[in-house]
Amino acid sequence: MSRLIPLASLFMLLVIWQALAWWLHSPLLPGPPEVFSELFTAIRTGVLPYHLGITLTRLGVSFILAMSLGCILGILMGHHRSLDRWLDPWLTAFLNIPALVTIILCYVWFGLTEAAAITAVVVNKLPNVAVTLREGTRQLDKQLLEMAQVYRFGRWKTLRHVIWPQLTPFVVTAARTGLALIWKIILVVELLGRSNGMGYQLHLFFQLFDVAAILAYTLAFVIVIQLFEWSVLQPLDHYANRWRR
Repeated sequence: MSRLIPLASLFMLLVIWQALAWWLHSPLLPGPPEVFSELFTAIRTGVLPYHLGITLTRLGVSFILAMSLGCILGILMGHHRSLDRWLDPWLTAFLNIPALVTIILCYVWFGLTEAAAITAVVVNKLPNVAVTLREGTRQLDKQLLEMAQVYRFGRWKTLRHVIWPQLTPFVVTAARTGLALIWKIILVVELLGRSNGMGYQLHLFFQLFDVAAILAYTLAFVIVIQLFEWSVLQPLDHYANRWRR
């Protein structure tokens, strides 16, 4: 029964959407049938899969780089207090720089290239990951670490069986929040300086006031990200917290 609740909620959203479209009767808010028709047409012609694939590639590269570098930096800062004192002002500064400013500066400094686009996304996300993993490292159970020393686990066994199970929930949290943030930044990056991708397409539709196409492309991207959340991130979250039960 609990599995039907999300479906019922989505159905209610569609009903409200359709009712508003009927009531307003405006091209600025097309109903679900028009949007889904536009979505299927874009899929059938291959235009949407092409641009979606490019955006997902950028997302994947940016996500892996930001998570890898952010995890390393966060763990080091959480473990070494002197390093944390040195780099904490840097993290605070980068956390408060607007994403739009970072994107513009990267394009100005490095040109309208893929490297500049990826760098802008990574720079915007890396501080969030580092902060999350720093807090996770600080909250490691010292008694468990002492137990590992008493039983002479060794570095690899301690990392695998003591440290990593405690850090994994923080890694998953950083991944879930990071995914939601990165794909929004990527759309802005593509809108400002790329000639392909979902952001570029949305910019074209905005110029044409094609609201149905804007909603169709947005819906496609949200569906893909949600499927990734259900199939990958949520199972990882359950797996990461199994030891707490």
